[in-house]
Amino acid sequence: MIARLSLIFSFCLLIAVGASAKDKLPKEQLYSTFNQANDAFRQANSTVDDTDKANSLYEKAILGYEKIIREGHIENPKLYYNLANAYLLKGDIGRAILDYKRAENLDKSDSDIQKNLAFARSRRADKVEIKTEKQILRTLVFWHYDLSMRAKFVFACVCFAVFCLGLTVIIWFGRNAPLTAVTVISAGLLVCLIGSLAVEEYSKAANLAGVIVSPEVVAYQGDGQNYPPSFKAPLHAGTEFELIERRPGWFHIKLADDSDGWISQNAAEII
Repeated sequence: MIARLSLIFSFCLLIAVGASAKDKLPKEQLYSTFNQANDAFRQANSTVDDTDKANSLYEKAILGYEKIIREGHIENPKLYYNLANAYLLKGDIGRAILDYKRAENLDKSDSDIQKNLAFARSRRADKVEIKTEKQILRTLVFWHYDLSMRAKFVFACVCFAVFCLGLTVIIWFGRNAPLTAVTVISAGLLVCLIGSLAVEEYSKAANLAGVIVSPEVVAYQGDGQNYPPSFKAPLHAGTEFELIERRPGWFHIKLADDSDGWISQNAAEII
C-alpha cells in the first residue's frame, strides 16, 4: 500500500530553498512553481473519473517539481519523494523508482520513502533476485545499508564522545568492568561506523547505479544490436542496475543477480 501520498507543502520548500545557495530561480518563482505543482497533484488525486485529465495534471506537477530541481539546483529528499509519487500515480514505474532512490540516497531514515519504494518495486515486471551471499551480507551488516550517512556520522560522534569520557574516567579513577566494557564497545562501534562511512563514500565515487526508465529494452552481449541478446526476454521499466562501463550510446550494466548486458543509454538513467 502506498504510504502518505499527501504532499509536504511550504515546509518542504522552505527546507529546499535554505539548502542551496546557488538558486538561479528567484525564491518567489520557486514558491509559485512549487505551489502550482502541489495544486496540480491535489487536483489529480481528486480526479477519479477521468484518467486522461488526472494524468495531465500529474504531468503538470512533475514538470513543476523537475523545474525546481533542475533550475533551482535543489537536492531535497521530500521534493524527490513528491516527484516520485506523481510518477507512480501516473503509472511510470521506472521514473518513480528512480526518484524514490534519489530521495533514499539523501535520507535513508524516512520510512515513507522506504514504503513507497518497496510498493513501486512490487509493481515492476522483472523479478531479479538478489544473490544469497548479498542477502546474508545485508542482514549481517544491516546498519551499513539501512542508516543514512548523516545518521552514521551522528552515531560515530556519540560513540567517540562516550569513548573519550570512558577513557578519561579510567585514567583518573582506575578500571572497573562495566566502564571498561562500555569504553571498548564504543570504540568498536566507532571503528565500524567510520569504516562504513569510508566504504559508502568510496562506493558512491566508484560505483554508479541506475534504473531502466523505458517500458522495455533488449540487453545485448556487446555494445551494439548486432550482438546476441543477453537474456531471453527484454528488461522492463523499474529494473535497477549497477553501471559497469559506459560507451557512446550504451551502458554496460550488472543486475542484482550479477547477470550483465549492454543496453541503450536512452533507456535508462543514472541515480
